[in-house]
Amino acid sequence: MMLRSIAIALCLLALTACGHMPWSKKAAGPPQPVQELTITGADGAPAGAFPQYWKRNTLVVDLQAASGNGSVTLTPRASAKWPVRIALRVRPGTVGLLEVQADQRMILPVTQTGDKPVDLELVPGVYTQSSPQMVVRWEPARAPSQ
Repeated sequence: MMLRSIAIALCLLALTACGHMPWSKKAAGPPQPVQELTITGADGAPAGAFPQYWKRNTLVVDLQAASGNGSVTLTPRASAKWPVRIALRVRPGTVGLLEVQADQRMILPVTQTGDKPVDLELVPGVYTQSSPQMVVRWEPARAPSQ
């Protein structure tokens, strides 16, 4: 009887430990979209094709839908401040160059190789908390000159 009680106790212990094993953890789901910045197109209409996500403490503005030539204007929501860190997510091969204009101008070349999106983080000083807006322009990759 004692041996049977020990065997049952060990089985119960093993079953409860299974919930803490690495293979029992669920994979992280897709990032949840947020609305930290107001994004408008060149015509002033809301540009809903560019979702925003938090990646740790960086706000990622997803520009994967951008191609050819274009631009958007980013502004903080009413009575909100700029996030401390902002990154722009692009897919290699869809655009060749990003230009960011706020307090300072920043040119970001986009790699043309690869199949995964890349996050290009803006350096400190490009925008400040007093920046009224940020304009992001993109253009296609140029053919190499010979």
